[in-house]
Amino acid sequence: MSQENQKLNPGSPERIFDRRRFLGGAALAGLTAPIIGGTGIAMANVPPPPEPISGIPARRDEPYLNVRNFGARGNGKTDDTAAIQKALDAAGKQMGNVVLLPTGDYLIKGSLHVPPNVTLQGIFRAPVAGVGGDNHYAPGNLPQSGTCLLATGGKGKPDGTPLISLNTNSTLYGVKVFYPEQTCPEPPVQYPWTVRQLGDSAALVNVTILNPWQAVDCGTVTGGRHYIHGLYGQPLKTGLFIDKCGDVGRVQDVHFWPFWKITPKLSTYTSTQATAFLIGRTDWEYMFNCFAIWHKIGYHFVRTSNGVPNVVLTQCGSDEGATSTKSTSVRVDGNQAHAGISFVNGQFMGAPSIEVGTTNTGPVKFTNCGFWGGPLTDTMAMLEGSGQTTFTGCHFISWAQQNKKASAVVLRRGRLIVNGCEFMDAGQRQVAIERGAAAAVILGNSFQGPAHISNQIGAKAKIGMNAVD
Repeated sequence: MSQENQKLNPGSPERIFDRRRFLGGAALAGLTAPIIGGTGIAMANVPPPPEPISGIPARRDEPYLNVRNFGARGNGKTDDTAAIQKALDAAGKQMGNVVLLPTGDYLIKGSLHVPPNVTLQGIFRAPVAGVGGDNHYAPGNLPQSGTCLLATGGKGKPDGTPLISLNTNSTLYGVKVFYPEQTCPEPPVQYPWTVRQLGDSAALVNVTILNPWQAVDCGTVTGGRHYIHGLYGQPLKTGLFIDKCGDVGRVQDVHFWPFWKITPKLSTYTSTQATAFLIGRTDWEYMFNCFAIWHKIGYHFVRTSNGVPNVVLTQCGSDEGATSTKSTSVRVDGNQAHAGISFVNGQFMGAPSIEVGTTNTGPVKFTNCGFWGGPLTDTMAMLEGSGQTTFTGCHFISWAQQNKKASAVVLRRGRLIVNGCEFMDAGQRQVAIERGAAAAVILGNSFQGPAHISNQIGAKAKIGMNAVD
């Protein structure tokens, strides 16, 4: 395990309520039915709530608790931490309620703890942008606009208390978070996590975190069924961390992009140091419509002291951003042997786009995916684990940019299947099967130009029915 993963997961492994043990009892079979309506993996839209009603904040029949009634000013100068927490505590005593944050700039010098069954809600009904295309704030996209939390607490303490802690069944909805004191030297200022899940079924919906050091933590504390639907931000170190999840987590419509600043030093830093999605132990994780750019690693699947991931990703991709540094779209250092990691309809750019590390033993699958290279891309997929990697119906273009002898896909260990794929660079080497590989099947692909397949394992590789120009 890397030093970074040891830091994220200190101490001995924790016991996790495993969904397979949960579903194993026949008496509980009726509990396996879906709890979210609709078909497929798309998540239901959250309807807008009713208009708030003024009144006595502590009344149980009050549909909303307005933080202004608890003393919050929202002027960007007065510390509103205590006032907002007072409203949250009142909602918790009611066994759940919505705490409303009207339009304003709420300075948070401390941290907020959202009790179980409580929603902390701003005015946004979708995650919002933060910067114009010319690197100037566009009208309506100012950092301090709408419902904005100005976070200053924990500066310089990455292991400190998160800005917002979500308990079981609690939700953060419709807010923007901005760190006004993040001046972004080299390196940027470190802060604690912006949001941390502390229990089962915590949710984050329609949230923008403009410039966090580390954005959302669903891995430090054991919990299942996290629900993230609509998250924008420019994480400077880590975007989303998942671990210790024993029952199906769901992540949809996440966009990690330079919503705050685009500067040469900042883009170089994140392209050499940052990870957008860091995923450890999770069972049946569903990810849909997720994107990252300007990170050293887009999706990093790791083995932690709690176990390894099992993730299905649909319409997810990663771009390299800064073309002066080498980045990786997908890095797999561990996954569950029975199902592993599966990308469908993804798009990837990097140097290389895919890395399967030596510690990985499970399957890695790419279906109907596109891979294209930048100026530093030679090999697109470097496969060194002992498991099987499969490419089906994929397209490869623009590899061997620096080393003209580089192959698009290199198998050093484990097994490989390449089927129904198109290699679009005429005259370049498509696949290299090295001596340490266990087996390979290269079948029914389309090569523009002659086939260039290097095979060092003889009959253990089956190669045939490939169309060439």
